[in-house]
Amino acid sequence: MSDIPTPHIEATSKDEIAKVVLMPGDPLRAKKIAETYLKDVKQFNQVRGMLGFTGTYKGKRVSVMGSGMGFGSIGIYSYELFKFYDVDTIIRIGSCGASRPDIKVMDIVLADKAFSTETFAKEAHGYDDKLIEGSQMVADTIREVAKENNIKMHEGNIASGNVFYSSVRDDWEKLEKENGIIAAEMEAFALFANAKATNKNGACLLTVSDSKYDHEKNLTAEARQNAFDAMMVLALETAAKLVD
Repeated sequence: MSDIPTPHIEATSKDEIAKVVLMPGDPLRAKKIAETYLKDVKQFNQVRGMLGFTGTYKGKRVSVMGSGMGFGSIGIYSYELFKFYDVDTIIRIGSCGASRPDIKVMDIVLADKAFSTETFAKEAHGYDDKLIEGSQMVADTIREVAKENNIKMHEGNIASGNVFYSSVRDDWEKLEKENGIIAAEMEAFALFANAKATNKNGACLLTVSDSKYDHEKNLTAEARQNAFDAMMVLALETAAKLVD
């Protein structure tokens, strides 16, 4: 019996999905990327509204698919792509909150490692790590592309968690300082854990959508969906190089 389609991805052939997948959280952002940047686009998934598309960027096959929010959602989709569709690399392209005053809304962040106090990596793969590193090969390519295109970015560790609203956490600033956290989001830790377990490549590029240091400039949901052009170009150019 074939492992595909999976319970969550309806593509019936591995050939429908490229070796490099860009993965925003919002499936509508995946649709916008496909429509705006890719040519000869074909949709390969719409199960549960989690849209996935494959097309070409500068002649190179690239896929883009939503991940949803949180470890559970990206954990399912990234694992199925790595394990059953033979995807080599997933680059998360999402939004984050700044953890330092020098990191401004609309700045780009490249994650070196993802930190979490939660149990996803332990329960899924037996890892006790609270800091999991992203692919250095992909990060090196992102740095190269950023330099070539004069795109500025911050680089450092990010925090990942399933909890967006909390009324009890009072030790977060201490944890941020201890682990070199520069931004926070909700998916990279699970992606990096799955990449490590399957011997594949996971990377994470983020655009700052909000900052506790400058609330007036925080982005709306619509702006987060539509305004991350510099990060999109950086991710797409990186994908094109990885396909070479």
